[in-house]
Amino acid sequence: MDIEKVRDLDHQFLFQNYGRQDLCFDHGEKEFLYDLDGRRYIDLVAGIAVNVLGYSHPAIVSTVCEQARRIMHVSNLYLVREQAEAAEALASVCPGPLGVSMFCNSGAEANEAALKLAVKATGRARIVSTRNSFHGRTMIPLSATGQPKYQSGFEPLVSKAFDFIDFNSVEQLKSAITRDTAAFICEPIQGEGGIIAAKEEFFRTARDLCDERGSLFIVDEVQTGIGRTGKWFGFQHLGVVPDIVTLAKALGGGFPIGACLTSRDIAATFKPGAHGTTFGGNPLACAVARTVIETIKAEGLVERSAALGERWSQQLRTLAVGSDVIKEVRGKGLMIGLEMGEDAKRFQERALGEGVLVNVTGGRTVRMVPPLIVSDTSISRTNDVLKDFLDR
Repeated sequence: MDIEKVRDLDHQFLFQNYGRQDLCFDHGEKEFLYDLDGRRYIDLVAGIAVNVLGYSHPAIVSTVCEQARRIMHVSNLYLVREQAEAAEALASVCPGPLGVSMFCNSGAEANEAALKLAVKATGRARIVSTRNSFHGRTMIPLSATGQPKYQSGFEPLVSKAFDFIDFNSVEQLKSAITRDTAAFICEPIQGEGGIIAAKEEFFRTARDLCDERGSLFIVDEVQTGIGRTGKWFGFQHLGVVPDIVTLAKALGGGFPIGACLTSRDIAATFKPGAHGTTFGGNPLACAVARTVIETIKAEGLVERSAALGERWSQQLRTLAVGSDVIKEVRGKGLMIGLEMGEDAKRFQERALGEGVLVNVTGGRTVRMVPPLIVSDTSISRTNDVLKDFLDR
């Protein structure tokens, strides 16, 4: 099937709710995608920070095939071996007291579970979030998202339980978290907001205030978790341990899965029937998640993300010297943002023409979140494309 036929079927039979680029892929390998005509692209989007092991990684392919032959889905009415094994693997990389998981299917579902858990555990009615944040598209996470453009048209369904403060404002945080606050939810790095990192003082203050006032601290690691930032979790850069952590994206390495992690005491809030999901924690998704964690450990990809990300960021800062196009290079590990203002979209288009996939977030920032296995050669090629763009 050629791209014209795909485009025709898309327009006839699909909701037109995505601003798609006119591009369709046939297959992928390592950090590369191949379109229907066989052209190769360096993929620095990775399904938006999802494909941490790249495409067609032998460990994931083997797990999917083996597990699919055995059992893909069974109800949560029964014990699920693969779910227990995935939770054990996740606990092995989490700092205490985090270590108890509930699996779902996406980041929005993980945040939904976390916010419901916080309200039920504390018996309180208010939740504090940050402006410029993004926590998901279902209604509770959407209500927690501090970007009105995502809520436009859905205002009758938006919860009024949320109070918003400026990201990294310690003073606003001190006023916002009260004894009526069930939880404070925050990203360690605002991904959709433009790769904006939280400051250590902001997170430490949030931890202290939550402890003092009996609120729970929820950290949304949907985009930052599982090695992306050079540590297993983004909050590990900030000197705190939250009460609840949410995960998705990289956890499944391309297969849909989300997770809500907390302590045993807080998890005990959810009695049978309090919350659940039909497909969450299915054997296939959990087997893949366990494989992703084990493979990242075996290949040293967290450490590689830290070292490679630091080196690449420095190379990008060097390229930016003397340029009035790149305003700032931001991020941690292999989560990198180039603030380029109105030039961001132009660079995205130029890079696409040169066989490099990036995307623009926050309207002005080029986001690069490649597979953690991305090669030095691909990074060098990207740098060459950027240099040529800046020179022109």
